[in-house]
Amino acid sequence: MLRCPNCQSIDVGKIGVNQYYCWGCFIEMTISKGKINTHQVEEDGSLSSLDDLFSDEDRTINF
Repeated sequence: MLRCPNCQSIDVGKIGVNQYYCWGCFIEMTISKGKINTHQVEEDGSLSSLDDLFSDEDRTINF
């Protein structure tokens, strides 16, 4: 089960291949090579990276 690294919510939905959306804090996540990349969706629909807010340990995922 995927848990949001930002708010720790388990209310995460799949929106695409390796793409997820947290309904708790409204961030988008992609998974690549065992790392969660977090993004904020801007008003114009573009994505801004939030990865610098989390440690590598927080962003590592183990299935």
